[in-house]
Amino acid sequence: MIGLVQRVSEANVVVDGATIGAIDNGLLVLLGVERDDDLAKMQKLATKVMSYRLFSDENDKMNLNLSQVGGSLLVVSQFTLAADTGRGLRPSFSSAATPEQARELYQAFVDFCRSKGVHTQTGEFGANMKVSLVNDGPVTFNFQV
Repeated sequence: MIGLVQRVSEANVVVDGATIGAIDNGLLVLLGVERDDDLAKMQKLATKVMSYRLFSDENDKMNLNLSQVGGSLLVVSQFTLAADTGRGLRPSFSSAATPEQARELYQAFVDFCRSKGVHTQTGEFGANMKVSLVNDGPVTFNFQV
């Protein structure tokens, strides 16, 4: 499971001209699900995203996690994160999960974060989405479990 995590001052997702998810201060998580992913990997990644210290303290040191700053999550499915770009000029998605498996683990990720009390907004799985963000820093991390 792959999470491309960006610290944002604002982010939103638009589908068919309507905003379906939006946050202010928090993290945008582009979530890629691979074939061998399961609920244990999902929980490990979600816990890492929520606990990782990506926000600055009073000394401007990355020392605070999402909950400590009262931040939100915007979780967007992103199957292209599972692409193999090592050969040729076109990506291979052979390691990507099936749409059914990916949808299940994506929703489980969102539900798990919400169950921990984190305000969580989402995109729309499988939709053509327009994602906008203001990356704060910029701060971007690639988490893989």
